[in-house]
Amino acid sequence: MASDRPNLLYLHSDQHSPVVMGCTGDPLVRTPHLDSLAAQGVVLENVYCPSPLCVPARMAMLTGRHPHENEVWTNDHSLGAGSPTFAHSMGAAGYHPAVIGRMHAVGPDQLQGFAERRVGDHGPNYLGGGGVGHGMLNGTAGPARVSLELSGHGQSAYEVHDEAVTAAAVEYLNEVGARQRAGPAAEPFCLTVGLMLPHQPFVARRADYDLYRGAMTMPEHPEPFSDSLHPYLRWWRERCGIVEVTDAEILRARTAYWALVTRLDSMIGEILTALRENGLADNTLIVYSSDHGEQVGEHGLWWKQTFYERSVGVPGIITWPGVLPAGTRCDRVVSGLDLPATMLDALGAPPLPRARGRSLLPLLRGESDEWEDVAFAELSIDEGWYMRMVRSGDWKLCYYHGHPSQLFNLAEDPQELHDRAQDPACREVREQLTARVLDGWDPDWVGEQLAVKRREREIFRTWGQQVRPPDRYRWPMRPEMSYLDADN
Repeated sequence: MASDRPNLLYLHSDQHSPVVMGCTGDPLVRTPHLDSLAAQGVVLENVYCPSPLCVPARMAMLTGRHPHENEVWTNDHSLGAGSPTFAHSMGAAGYHPAVIGRMHAVGPDQLQGFAERRVGDHGPNYLGGGGVGHGMLNGTAGPARVSLELSGHGQSAYEVHDEAVTAAAVEYLNEVGARQRAGPAAEPFCLTVGLMLPHQPFVARRADYDLYRGAMTMPEHPEPFSDSLHPYLRWWRERCGIVEVTDAEILRARTAYWALVTRLDSMIGEILTALRENGLADNTLIVYSSDHGEQVGEHGLWWKQTFYERSVGVPGIITWPGVLPAGTRCDRVVSGLDLPATMLDALGAPPLPRARGRSLLPLLRGESDEWEDVAFAELSIDEGWYMRMVRSGDWKLCYYHGHPSQLFNLAEDPQELHDRAQDPACREVREQLTARVLDGWDPDWVGEQLAVKRREREIFRTWGQQVRPPDRYRWPMRPEMSYLDADN
């Protein structure tokens, strides 16, 4: 293969709100490395994840297909072996796709088309495998009130994981650099780096926490719990124990979250430094994004699992020296599914035949302004909630099967404070967007499939408990890695 083909460095974090970066307008957060990356490339201002939940979002990104097409709706669902991923396509194009760190695939296929994996996830490879121990922070990694109660300064094992991922990524780039210096026949690299931060626990090391201690602000738009809340949001807040949250909990958790974003940025900086020092930056396409966002108290909500902008929106930064214009911004509506399509286009890899994503390259290069401003996201919960969202132009419709929809005009109401679903003047747009949501997506069928998968899950879980298959790719997280400082 020709050595002038581009390298790919795909940086993918977990639960990073699109607005908690300096380059997207946050006046408080310190993200110098992401800001520098943004100055060298294009900031995508309206990127939407395929699902505001880890595994469905990640598997959708891998295949370029919606969660209902993958039949992956929850964090316990496996991607079918017959679904090619963008890693398969990159391999078919002659690259050696490698992944380091977070991927969050469930089941026997822990490579999903990657030829090499250096650091695994912290959880078991199989349902029913050995549990995950967060020590004194047990329970804080999930959507539960305890993650706010046990917040502050100390250490999260996820930060330790990301240090291992960062070190492995730097080592990988150093090896690539050595091969490049050894002779002109060295092949381009194709590296995906998966980082856990800034996913909760909302616990950061003291030095980072102290950067924001006393300076952190309360949410701009808190929403008191009341009967006027949408039925799903009322149910979700009750289920997670966040009907009421104290100011102290809010400030501690937010302070830690901003600190974790800064630590994430620092680790990304280490990786980018290794890229530059090995003389690889000039011919490398760099893509940064996340699997979903984080509410951090806005609308009275935390974590993800909603269609509000801070939950379903993700960061998007793309740099490619000499190809994409530096220091530019794109305000078009982009799906997370468009990012893998763009990477495949850039690498000259075959497009995935059933993928829904669109390459951004013609738009970002200024070769064409043809682009439909549309993105979908979906979320299905075993307790009977089947939901799908569409962003089309200025409008966003959130459809809840069997319950009222929400409708927002994001140009007029970017904070989503005024639900227009029942506004007679919006009837036509509501009906049009509802039709788009339901086109090819059947919530009754989703419910039926989830019921089947619940029964299948119990077989997989019991099998894992009884057979105890080895975890070939698993990072060894230990309970003592997670703690709060005694003087928190």
